[in-house]
Amino acid sequence: MTTTHYDLLILGGTVIDGTKAPRFDADVGIVNGRIAAIGKLAGHTADQTIDATGLIVAPGFIDSHTHDDAAVLSQADMSFKVSQGVTTVIAGNCGISAAPLRRDMDLPMPLNLLEAPPEERFTTFAAYLEALRNTPSTVNVAAMVGHSTLRAVTMESLDREATPEEIAAMQALVQEALDAGAIGMSTGTFYPPAVKATTEEIIEIGRPLTARNALYVTHMRDESGKVMESLEETFRIGRELDIPVVVSHHKVQNSPNFGKSAVTLPFIQETMKHQCVSLDCYPYTAGSTMIRTDRGMLDGRVLIASSVPHPECAGRDLDDIAAEWGVEKDEAARRLQPGSAIYFLMDENDVQRILAFDETMIGSDGIPVGESPHPRLWGTFPRVLGHYARDVGLFPLETAVWKMTGLTARNFGLDKRSTLKVGHHADVVIFDAATIKDSATYAKPTTPAEGIDTVIVNGTIAWQSGGHTGARPGQVVTRTPAVAAPAK
Repeated sequence: MTTTHYDLLILGGTVIDGTKAPRFDADVGIVNGRIAAIGKLAGHTADQTIDATGLIVAPGFIDSHTHDDAAVLSQADMSFKVSQGVTTVIAGNCGISAAPLRRDMDLPMPLNLLEAPPEERFTTFAAYLEALRNTPSTVNVAAMVGHSTLRAVTMESLDREATPEEIAAMQALVQEALDAGAIGMSTGTFYPPAVKATTEEIIEIGRPLTARNALYVTHMRDESGKVMESLEETFRIGRELDIPVVVSHHKVQNSPNFGKSAVTLPFIQETMKHQCVSLDCYPYTAGSTMIRTDRGMLDGRVLIASSVPHPECAGRDLDDIAAEWGVEKDEAARRLQPGSAIYFLMDENDVQRILAFDETMIGSDGIPVGESPHPRLWGTFPRVLGHYARDVGLFPLETAVWKMTGLTARNFGLDKRSTLKVGHHADVVIFDAATIKDSATYAKPTTPAEGIDTVIVNGTIAWQSGGHTGARPGQVVTRTPAVAAPAK
């Protein structure tokens, strides 16, 4: 037998390759940051060897929806993601991106959740990606440019439609971002900076996306009573621009709409037959975003995650704060702004139905700010693997892994990532299928998950035996056009 020397050998594990194919026993050899061999590799040599006996060897997870734009630089070890097996993050969601920004501007909510000192802001998308290349994070980053960011940097007043001149200026910024390596444009028409943007404005600003077959990714205008109208608007934008669409963190919120996922999902599935549409969700009945004062968002339990004027209120219920201050909930929320909060507005049956939908990707939507974030920041992926796949039996483990690896790589056009195949990037997670679970709770939201043995990013061990290795091997990832295809 000819002996091959590898940089890293993973021996004795059970491979789930990220394609939804049945698991199989195999060793994995890695050379120069790539998968070099999959098979029986005992007897070969390596600089490092990992014994994966009794463990699952899977592709590194892609977090399809993050707000890690600033964290990949300011919290570059990214322990809250790599500890749960995430090796690639999609940044720039909900219309919010770290670039382009001006150094002389005050950032409106929710852009200020990504606030950096003015001297550290990036005035071009190219400068942002260059900083990531020069000072890598632990994880890979694929980034989008945010429509709300474009409005804030271009328009003097956000409480109106954009003028033709402003649209042209935003178009130019989209083109600069795409030229630099952005994979698409996101919108957050639910949020104040973009509420007044018309469908036509978004289409015109997004014109440069068409030539690149870049993505349109959206936090829609309404995820409650007008969710169907919002889906129709989203799909129209995709058709007009002839580009793939991603519906971010699909949900139906507020109790009058509980059960409506039984209507939205068939509509999405039917639309997939005619245009390129995908969606993601997170495995919780509570969401998290900026502190809002509108009654619809305050109807259920509200847990304050962070507050600039009142940091002492982090981790407390808004009801209790309002009672202590002797004011109504909306007034207490106003006093706590700017900041972030956790909103309990969804039904478990809808969450499970959306998760189980075959084409649903997994995204955390975590906000890496403050000491009391939503537990999804630390627990999303183990929660899907442990609670929903193993304990609830919502889908097989192979399907769960596919939803956070191969499916996501396909939809976002991330070539040669998140399937275990010879020649692909060596992003790998090794975990115990019997014990993997999310440990983060609303009371203790920053507790690392259990059952993650080793996480490898571009061939380098980044997390092992419950701790960060100090490695930062992440890369900037760009989109390969026309990879995604409509579901059949």
